[in-house]
Order: sequence, then C-alpha cells, then structure tokens
Amino acid sequence: MNWEQLLSLRRQGDTSIRLRIEQDETRLGFDVDYDRIIFSSAFRSLQDKTQVIPLSKTSFVHTRLTHSLEVSVVGRSLGRAIGKAVLEKHPQLYKVHGYQSNDFGAIVAAASLAHDIGNPPFGHSGEKAIGNYFLNGNGKRFKTQLTNKEYQDLIDFEGNANGFKILSESKNGVEGGLRLSFATLGAFVKYPKESLPKNPTNHIADKKYGVFQSEKYFFGAVAQELGLQKRGEQKDLSYHRHPLAFLVEAADDICYTIIDFEDGINLGLIEEEFALEYLINLVKENINTKKYTSLIKSSDRLAYLRSLAINTLVAEAAAVFIENEENILNGEFTTSLLDKSRYKAQVVDIIKISVQKIYKSTEVIDKEIAGYKILNTLLDVYTTAVENVFNDSLTPFDSLVLNDFSFNTNEKYTTYQYLIESCNYLSRLTDGNAMLIFQKINGNL
Repeated sequence: MNWEQLLSLRRQGDTSIRLRIEQDETRLGFDVDYDRIIFSSAFRSLQDKTQVIPLSKTSFVHTRLTHSLEVSVVGRSLGRAIGKAVLEKHPQLYKVHGYQSNDFGAIVAAASLAHDIGNPPFGHSGEKAIGNYFLNGNGKRFKTQLTNKEYQDLIDFEGNANGFKILSESKNGVEGGLRLSFATLGAFVKYPKESLPKNPTNHIADKKYGVFQSEKYFFGAVAQELGLQKRGEQKDLSYHRHPLAFLVEAADDICYTIIDFEDGINLGLIEEEFALEYLINLVKENINTKKYTSLIKSSDRLAYLRSLAINTLVAEAAAVFIENEENILNGEFTTSLLDKSRYKAQVVDIIKISVQKIYKSTEVIDKEIAGYKILNTLLDVYTTAVENVFNDSLTPFDSLVLNDFSFNTNEKYTTYQYLIESCNYLSRLTDGNAMLIFQKINGNL
C-alpha cells in the first residue's frame, strides 16, 4: 500500500480526480468529512445512546456522543503526530502532492468521530439482542430465505458494518449518504471484511467484520481506489486495514480504557484510592510528583492522572505506529497498536477492573436485560410489518407502525434487503426513543 492512494480525496459519485494540491486550505475535503458527520442526524442521536451505563441519569457519565467527541480529539492528535513522521519519511507527499501533517489528523479525527455511529440502542448488548432475535428468536424463520452470508450479517449484527452503511448508503434522495472522502471511509473500517468466513485467523482485521452484504460492492470500489491489500480467498471480501484505521482503533482503546474507568470511579463502582494506584502505575514514568501531591481534592488528582494517562498512551501508540510503518503498509502488522505497547500490562489491569466493577455491575446488567426485551419486541413488530407489506397482507396496525419507517414500497425488496433496513432503522433509535416505542406497542402512553 502507498500513501498517495491511501490519502484519496475521492467521494462517491465523483467523475473527476480531486487533487490535494488544488484544495482550499481554509476548508479541506477532510475537514468537510468531519463537518458532515457532526451535523448528521445519526451522529446527534448518539447523545442519548449508552456508552457504559445504559439509561443513566447521572450527568457526568459518558454517552456515545461525548465518547465519540473525545475519541476524535485523541485521534486528531495521533494523526498529526503520524503525519509529521510520514511526511519526513516520504517528502514527495508534501513536495509533489501538497499533503500536510494536519491532513492525517483530520482524516483520523473524522473517522474517530463516526466510529460508533452504527451502534444500536443499549450499547453492545443491543448488537447481541438483534443477533439473538435472528438466531434464536422469531427472526429464525427467515433463515431459509437468505444466503449464508446474509444470515450471518443478521445473527452476528455488527455496529461497525452498520456504521459504514449509514455513512455511505443513498437514502431519502441523497446519493452516497454523507459522501465522505474514501480516505476517511477507509480509516473508519477497522475490520475490512464481510461476515463470513468468521474469525479465520488471529489477525486483528478478523476480530469482527465491517461490511454488510448490502455495501460489499461499494466497499470493494473504495478498497480498489485506496489500494488496500487483498487478504484471504479471492471469492471473499477481505482486505488489510487502511493504516490510519490502526489510529482510530488506538484512539477508541485509549478513551474507553481510561475514561470508562474514570466513570466507574465517579459512580462509586470502583474504590477511588484503589483506582488511583492503577493509574499511577500507568503514568509513573511521566508523573510530576510535586504537582500531584499539591492537588488537595481527589477529583483533581483523578483528572490529572486521567489527562496524563491519555497523553502517555497517545505518545506510545504513535511511537509504535512509526516504528512499524513499513510493516503496516505491507499488511504485515497483525495486532492493535496498544498490544505492542510498553504499557500493555497496565492497560490490561485497568480493563480487568472495569469488566469486574463496571461492565458486570448490577445496574448495567439490569438495563441490558431491559434492552434485550425492548429490542426483541421492536424487531418482531417491525420485521412482521415489513414482511406483511411484501406479502400483500398489511394490517392497519402494520401501517401505523411503519408510519415513520421510510422506504419505497413500490420497489421490489429481497428478504435480506428489508430485514437489514429494519435493523438499520431500529439501530438509529436512541435508547429513550426505543423505550418510548416499546411502551406504545404495549399500550402504555
């Protein structure tokens, strides 16, 4: 892979080449990507979607929106640091094509901003609830009408693939969705493969999947434009990552490791003094002991350690990337950046505590149980209603349910198409909206 292709400014529907050297420096194409994401309705809905604590009324607990904003800030810093090193190593990128270090930061910031845009209500439990409906619930009735890959998309519903769908699909007369640059789309897709074959190797790109069957041909065009390196069998959609996807992943890893941990402390789920020790172990090489001991309030100490921990991991992730840049471009780097970090052990320790004290806390589990019930009910109602549309057996109740579900009933949809559209529609709901519709369906106004 080469940076000239990887930094493509092309957008869906373009008929001519976009050159970096011809860009308006006051608002670059990569900056436009960021703007389009942040003004999109899908991004705004993240303000009422779960990050750690579902349906939490506690003001300082992060939502998907605040988490995404923080990841984009960390991603921008990582991208700029990498951009500076890459331009020094490949000066033709600047001298001939006009790329600057801020371009790398803008791409990673935009992709990081959108990284959770496809997540359904109730966090990762929402993904599992959708998958379980088609694997073990009433949705299992559709299996014989689908190909193996189509069925896998549903039983293993993936927010990453749904995010790519939201960013790129034509909807409501808007061709190409948000029409982001191919560089940003490439950086967004952490798992550039379809749902099958599932986890055939230990390669980081095989951990999950990032493209539904409905977007596989468009993603193939994106991969070709960017020069992504093919992986696996020729018949399967599978590529090596865009190098900047490693930075998006690192930004997310850094934020959820440190900030979810901080949320757990603020919620009283993790003992404060115990937690501070874990953070100190991570930053002990960089801590200013005099400054730290001068902070009287424990909240100030926590904020200082959190900031220092993020800065420490950003510098470390950037160093790992720069050291392995050639292997990354050759598709020979097979793990996450933090897994190669000197601080891997400390990060693992913090995540273990978060799993025990936060992710498995009674409050989280109780709300996830409610999320399963809510999404199972909504899926049953909506998939039945859409199924009835195409079976010419629409009921008055179905018509009411589908009032806000915009799709052209004059078009001929396959079973897969109307099912994936149903899942996509429900995925865009906020936690609160999903609960409200559930209550209406159950006759509670």
